[in-house]
Amino acid sequence: MTADPRTLHPDDLPLKRVLAAKAGRTVSVCVPARDEEATVGTVVRAVAGAHLAGAGGSGLVDELLVIDDGSTDATAAVAGRAGADVLVTPGAGKGAAMRAALERSAGDVVVFLDADVENITGTFVLGLAGPLLLHDDLALVKGFYERPIDGRPSGGGRVTELMARPLIEVLFPHLAGIRQPLAGETAAPRWVLEKVGLADGYGVELALLIDVAARFGTGAIAQVDLGTRVHRNRPLDELRGQATEVLRAALARATQAPPGGAIGDRPVAHRGDTR
Repeated sequence: MTADPRTLHPDDLPLKRVLAAKAGRTVSVCVPARDEEATVGTVVRAVAGAHLAGAGGSGLVDELLVIDDGSTDATAAVAGRAGADVLVTPGAGKGAAMRAALERSAGDVVVFLDADVENITGTFVLGLAGPLLLHDDLALVKGFYERPIDGRPSGGGRVTELMARPLIEVLFPHLAGIRQPLAGETAAPRWVLEKVGLADGYGVELALLIDVAARFGTGAIAQVDLGTRVHRNRPLDELRGQATEVLRAALARATQAPPGGAIGDRPVAHRGDTR
């Protein structure tokens, strides 16, 4: 039986200790965005003000990149004015935007954040990058949080609860302890992302979770409590496409999980291991 994933809180990650653990390594924060002019500036300023080196922050973040994935609004301009480097891509979907971010960025640790979060703080980045800098046996960190909707404190993660979590329970039970399998707030060492790759579309987060577990074991995955995530809740007709892409990603990987969740016993590879 596979143990629950390592679960952390930002209080477990003192900034001074995390900064000391960088030991010459660099951190890139990458924000895929499409038509998010209303919130992308808030995200960029929160990260830059708290942590971007050279912008008055702590120095935890060395690079802040927004990937404007085919926006028709002023997303790129707003992000640039807020202090991010901006890469404009042709709108090929979230997975392609994340691949472009990985190719363009240079950090040893890559943190992905969504661009539509209204209440983001520097704690998001500390919570995601910190475990990877402190624990060399980790290959992936995912955020989890409460997601309010329509004035209620929870219930906002509809694709997560109605599609992703049932798929995991049936096809990948060794990952059932992951509270937010579709969290856009995720981080990994660059070499891990380059080794496992990033899938297309909105299935990218679930695919990455499954692929990292298959290659390195569930013991190489941690999740961090980011509190509450407030963002734009999309209507159901817009969520259908996302749910379909998540389903496709899961079904394409349904044969990867060995009986009994034995992958949880496989150790994480060392940096640069090409097995």
